[in-house]
Amino acid sequence: MSDIISELPSHLRPVRRIVTGEDSEGRSIIVSDGPTPNVMHVRGLPNGGQVVWATGEAAAPGDDPAPAGHGFGFHSEGGSILRVADFAPDELMDSARLKEFLNKSEVAGEEPKRHFWFHKTPTLDYAIVLEGEIYAMMDVGETLMRPGDVLIQRATSHAWANRSDKFCRMLFVLLALPDEAAR
Repeated sequence: MSDIISELPSHLRPVRRIVTGEDSEGRSIIVSDGPTPNVMHVRGLPNGGQVVWATGEAAAPGDDPAPAGHGFGFHSEGGSILRVADFAPDELMDSARLKEFLNKSEVAGEEPKRHFWFHKTPTLDYAIVLEGEIYAMMDVGETLMRPGDVLIQRATSHAWANRSDKFCRMLFVLLALPDEAAR
């Protein structure tokens, strides 16, 4: 039984993805327009994620680097991942289930931490709040983020705390960089 389910939970809204390209005469065209095909959530958790596009080693071969069912980690060596994530209110989360999933992943956090979402990735992340609100937590300190706020996460230990009663939707651009380049 897999931890990852390749279906968006019914309570979350799909992201519309519009992709451009060129026709045989070199003119720009819209190649596709529809729901992002790569969706996932962790079994037993209300959160969901949608990989809109990817470049680098984690990208799928062919014309669509983020097709349905293609697995993605937390970064793509030599490239980028564009992901939309929906964070459930903390009170709806099964923190033990999330910690179990994170400990199996490439971003296992060190114990003990102040929040169950704590993890660290070797990436430079642009994190943008689209809807709702969320606390960006560091080892020391935190700040409340609201729609339009942007956090530049530079390969540091961090967590996301949704202390509201509504989901928070965020857009992430994750760039794999050598440690010294991310700082």
